[in-house]
Amino acid sequence: MPTRQRLKELMISELMLDMTADEIGDDTPLFGPAGIGLDSVDALQLVVMIEKHFGFKMADQDQAKRILQSVNTIAEAVDQKAAA
Repeated sequence: MPTRQRLKELMISELMLDMTADEIGDDTPLFGPAGIGLDSVDALQLVVMIEKHFGFKMADQDQAKRILQSVNTIAEAVDQKAAA
């Protein structure tokens, strides 16, 4: 399964989102009113989910802010680590 699709399905199940994977655009912002509307608690759950399922550990809050923008930014970081 492609990383982006897996991320979307994990986000829906782990964050209990009331939407389908098809409703989450690859570039849709994850936080704020213009996007999916996740909050700081969701951000923490996302960090734990990414580490648990992909073995990708974020170094600090700045890195997390850069990576947790959209499904695309998370997938790129996970795929870069996998390729390294």
